[in-house]
Amino acid sequence: MKKLVFLLILLTSLSSFSQDPFLQKSNPEAKKEAIKITNLYIPELALTGDEQLLFQQKVEEFLIRRYKIEAEFKGKEKLELLYQLQQMETDDMQDILTREQMQVYKKIKPRIQPLETVSKE
Repeated sequence: MKKLVFLLILLTSLSSFSQDPFLQKSNPEAKKEAIKITNLYIPELALTGDEQLLFQQKVEEFLIRRYKIEAEFKGKEKLELLYQLQQMETDDMQDILTREQMQVYKKIKPRIQPLETVSKE
């Protein structure tokens, strides 16, 4: 019985550490846009070489998610999902950036990566 429980826990933990296959797909458009966005942040945040690469990968990951939301949703629902996604991206950047860089990032993000607006219909 202990072996069975151990096996179930092991299988569960392995699946939780697996990566999202959707995000593993290469998207040349997202990669190109991520490079462009990262280059706008580099002088503002004084990113080091390692930080630049991690930052760019994180931006690309969220761009892929953004493209999916933009393709599947419209109106207020789309805006709400994009807002949530932007909050998740900001939270994830805390793992890459220093505290000082994070403060600057939060100030300049609306200018570099603005959120869409929805017109009243």
